[in-house]
Amino acid sequence: MHTSTRTPSPLRNAKGLLDAVALRQLCLDAGADDVGFVELSRPALASERPHIERTFPPTRSLISFVLRMNRDNVRSPARSVANAEFHETGDDSNGVARRITAALEQAGVRALNPPMGFPMEADRWMSERMWVVAHKPVAEAAGLGRMGIHRNVIHPRFGNFILLGTILVGAEISAYSRELDFNPCLTCKLCVAACPVGAIGADGSFAFSSCMTHNYREFMGGFVDWVETVADSRNGRDYRRRVKDSESVSVWQSLSFGPNYKAAYCMAVCPAGEDVITPYLQSKIAFVDEVLRPLQAKPEPIYVIPGSDAEAHVTKRFPHKTVRHVRNSLRPRSIPALLQGLPLGFQRGKAGDLSATYHFTFTGSERADATVRIADGRISVEHGLRGVPTLRIKADADTWLGFLAREKSLPWALLTRRIRLRGNPRWLLAFGRCFA
Repeated sequence: MHTSTRTPSPLRNAKGLLDAVALRQLCLDAGADDVGFVELSRPALASERPHIERTFPPTRSLISFVLRMNRDNVRSPARSVANAEFHETGDDSNGVARRITAALEQAGVRALNPPMGFPMEADRWMSERMWVVAHKPVAEAAGLGRMGIHRNVIHPRFGNFILLGTILVGAEISAYSRELDFNPCLTCKLCVAACPVGAIGADGSFAFSSCMTHNYREFMGGFVDWVETVADSRNGRDYRRRVKDSESVSVWQSLSFGPNYKAAYCMAVCPAGEDVITPYLQSKIAFVDEVLRPLQAKPEPIYVIPGSDAEAHVTKRFPHKTVRHVRNSLRPRSIPALLQGLPLGFQRGKAGDLSATYHFTFTGSERADATVRIADGRISVEHGLRGVPTLRIKADADTWLGFLAREKSLPWALLTRRIRLRGNPRWLLAFGRCFA
């Protein structure tokens, strides 16, 4: 009987593991600017593991890599320049990942490269997460940086002027990277000063809804809102009353050339990183004048939900910028998505000094118990019913989700007992004010 022999791949060592040195060189040759390796069993990736295994069950290791962006492009007040840099680097990231995956496949190693950003699993919008892999925690675990208070990963050398990529590998690697033992973030608060919607708090808090509504206006939920505006308009004149011609052209531009970020100023002003920090250290005043002030001074539309913390921030801090009211695009379509999303839509300014505990019991198509606590401008969500409630809410799941989407009437739901309250209804009103 003829027996064929296969020449071992030079990527594998004598123990059959992927050689870390050879693999790193392969990634750099493919175009990565830096790279790290993480075992799937790393405790820091526990929350990612189910998603990764669902996508690619053979996964044993992850390759995380970064590509540098051109800093002055990202810092430009001309957002066309910055957005072109994001898109070009994003395309390069996908190309690098594909080349690495192809090389591994040719070496007999199974691998899969999820997109750097888009496309995502859009059928999961507002029911579960759309992305296959969360690149940021993988990059942190791989020692490629730490997240600053602006929620961008800061590479120790390149700063936050990077885009991330991840490759799922069906093999073990001879050596894995370790997390950084320091955070490159300077806590200089320039990102706090630059954000036009006040999404980044000086205390490290982050208002996801404010950032999502403005910066991602022509992505996902903002696009859905624009489509509904088109559908709601009686005619062309009514549409032009709601949407400026420049905004219509901006949507066309995003559809034609890739969605455009409206700000990303937090990334633009960040001075951290060995290759980035020198001008900031030489003269903080000059750095602020050159990098921060032009972004703050730029007249531009700022997209906010009426009555939100973001609207209050823009009105107070940037009166020369134009407030544009839009609808809330965070409309959960499942109870798990609702519970996960409550902290994302929380408006700490509107919450004020509210201190209350809410017990939610959902029935019908989705059954769940949850405890929501609001106090000291913060919110927490726990599964199960904990502590003594200020208000008990028992609701049919579909009815509650429909109420949040403004498809069902709250008075109707109360009258038909699809939503029931135990306690003073004013606490429900207080709860509602915490979410724009």
